[in-house]
Formats: sequence, structure tokens, C-alpha cells
Amino acid sequence: MPRPRSEDRRGAILSAATRVIAAQGLGATTAAIAKEAGVSNGSLFVYFDTKTTLFNELYVALKTEMGAAAIAGLPAGKEPREQVRHLWAQWSHWATANPRKRRALAQLDVADGVTAQSHRQASAALGGIAELIDRSRAGGPMEAVPLGFVLALISAMAEAAIDAMIREPGEAEARSRVAFEAVWQVLSGEPTRATPPSNGPTPPR
Repeated sequence: MPRPRSEDRRGAILSAATRVIAAQGLGATTAAIAKEAGVSNGSLFVYFDTKTTLFNELYVALKTEMGAAAIAGLPAGKEPREQVRHLWAQWSHWATANPRKRRALAQLDVADGVTAQSHRQASAALGGIAELIDRSRAGGPMEAVPLGFVLALISAMAEAAIDAMIREPGEAEARSRVAFEAVWQVLSGEPTRATPPSNGPTPPR
């Protein structure tokens, strides 16, 4: 008779896998993950048939969490610029507040064992982001460019900005503002709006 499953234990294994992958990479063993989760290696396989299954489910779970965080509280009825600004703030906050999840997700994103089906599920979880970006590029220089490329470009810009925000926490707000303006210019073609420096000498008049 199969052992009853606990959602709390399943969640603990996924959380432990996030921490271990962030620290050790994709070569992390199920034994290390089980130990981190406080369960036996055999118990881990009650919830996930294989290490590959665990990694696929973790990938989809992290993408879903990130996507939900990014569009949480999206202001309906606002202009696209304000909605993208909200999306940018939410996305960068999630990433900077969850560095281990971000590191694990970056590795799972390029893992050979993550299936095409899992990538499709992840894309569906990010559908709200894709829809907003698609609307926001209307009439701009990216209007006729394949949406997948636009999303990859925005994601690369976001990752670079988030790296800078984490590396230079005192400049995080300034880096975020500059990066948002760059993203919006890419999407809309509108000129970048000047943002004041966060510190340092006042430029000469």
C-alpha cells in the first residue's frame, strides 16, 4: 500500500532542491536534497519518481511563482507605460528578494533534462507578462519582431539590471529606473526620460 503524501513534505523537498541547486548546481544529488529537506532519500522518491521529474516540477513551480509575482496588483486601466513600470518593479523585487530561487531557475532554464512540455508550461505561466509586453510594443520599433525574441531581449536586460542591483545595493533604485527607461524605449520607441542621479556631484549647468 503506497504511503500517503503530504503537501507540506512535497513543498519542503522543492524548497530544499532550490537551495541545493543554487549552491551546488545541477549536479546536486537527490541524497543531498533529501538531507536538506529533512527526509530520507526513499521518501523523496515517493513524491518525485526521478531526479529529472523533480527538476522539471521545480522549474515549472519557480517560473509560475515568478510570473505571478510580476503581475500581482497590475493596475488595470492604466497606460501601458505604467503597467510595464509596475511589472518591472514587481519582477525585480522578486528576483532581488529571492536570490537562491533566481540562481536555481537560471540553471534549470538551460538544463538538458527540462523537457519541452515543462518549457511550454512555464511559458503559459508567464502568459500575463507576454500579453502585456505584446500590447506595449504596438506602434513601436519592436512591433513586427517575433514576440519570443522581444521577450528574450527584455529578460536579458532585466537580468543585467538585477545583477547590478544586487551587486550595488546602494544604487539599486537608480539602476532600476535607468533599466526601466531603456526597456520602455526598446518597446515603445519613446525617448528616454531623464532621471536624476542618486548621489554624487551636481552636473555643471
